[in-house]
Amino acid sequence: MDQPRALVIGGGIGGLTAAVALRQRGWAVTVLERAPELTPVGAGLGLAPNAQRALDVIGLGDQVRALSAWQGDGGLRAPGGRWLSRMSGKATADRFGGPLVLVHRATLVSLLTSALPEGVVRTGTAAGLADAGDEVRPAVVSTPDGELEAELVVAADGIRSAAREKLFPDHPGPRYTGSTTWRVIVPAPGRPFAPHETWGRGRLWGTQPLKDGRVYAYAMATAPEGAHAPDDERAELRRLFGDWHDPVPGIIEAADPAQVLRNDVHEMAVPLPAYHRGRVALLGDAAHAMRPTLGQGGNQAIEDAIVLAHHVGPAGAFGTAAESAAGLAAGLASYSADRLPRTTAIVRQATGTGRMTAVGNPAAVAVRDALIVAVSRFGPGLILRGFAGIADWRPPGHTYASGTPRQ
Repeated sequence: MDQPRALVIGGGIGGLTAAVALRQRGWAVTVLERAPELTPVGAGLGLAPNAQRALDVIGLGDQVRALSAWQGDGGLRAPGGRWLSRMSGKATADRFGGPLVLVHRATLVSLLTSALPEGVVRTGTAAGLADAGDEVRPAVVSTPDGELEAELVVAADGIRSAAREKLFPDHPGPRYTGSTTWRVIVPAPGRPFAPHETWGRGRLWGTQPLKDGRVYAYAMATAPEGAHAPDDERAELRRLFGDWHDPVPGIIEAADPAQVLRNDVHEMAVPLPAYHRGRVALLGDAAHAMRPTLGQGGNQAIEDAIVLAHHVGPAGAFGTAAESAAGLAAGLASYSADRLPRTTAIVRQATGTGRMTAVGNPAAVAVRDALIVAVSRFGPGLILRGFAGIADWRPPGHTYASGTPRQ
């Protein structure tokens, strides 16, 4: 049979990773992105060892590791500056087989697109799922230029996924968590600082270095859904965090108000029954949107993409058209069975951590902080235990950095 076709709806991190992985498995891939250009929404993205090992499968893991900037100690602080727990980059790397690598989203997008031939990504192309297909019919995607048929459609169209709504119309979809986030990248401050996340009363701040010397800062606070600052979002950060420990005030003042991104946080509190239907696979936020409190949203999208390509197999591996259709159906079912339990557990864990950061009662905050201090006294092992089963995940198959392949 001819080379089978895969259409990817959405040119974000998950969609681009899926495109690279599927092409390496022999699929003819087209990415359909509605934006006029691939300008990533967001600022920084933390890639944990699990995502790095996933990227090893498509030959990009070591390029990501080369961007690591975290050296020495960091940890969790209180707004006045007191350290609640300390953590070293070495301890994290030793425990999970690699460092946490913070990258600008634009850097990762460039890395992924460089692995795709010219013409694979079609920008300025709004795409919608017209027919999910079945073992007889191909899937159909509508575009402004007409309908496209494909043996496989990857719906990586984000938290407000229209494809998900079409596949699972009775599902309640994502819900607002009660928190909003801000993200910004600023020039390096005049004095060095230890990477940190700071928890206050219903508020959170993080300051992390990038490889190029700039700083990625993020914040989260409880707020009504859809709220915005009456003036600008930098002024809102100043009101909420301007009296916190150094370097927080300086980071805020260094920010360009026009570059401060604000987004409400939504999560898929009710898991989907599956991550596929017909010939369509959902991945990333379209399948399992989660709070950013574990830093795993983008990481799980990357995992999804690699696992999906693994399960749908090398293109043409099943012989006749009928055999290929049956093989694809089995592969998509295996993808759902593989990814649904893992991502559902991570969504729930992120929810639990998010509730801890959202505590606003002073007495409850004091208890929370005391517990963190007590646990940290027993060493980094107990703190890192919360990421066991997440950051130490290994992709199916062999990679050049994953050691023993997962069976």
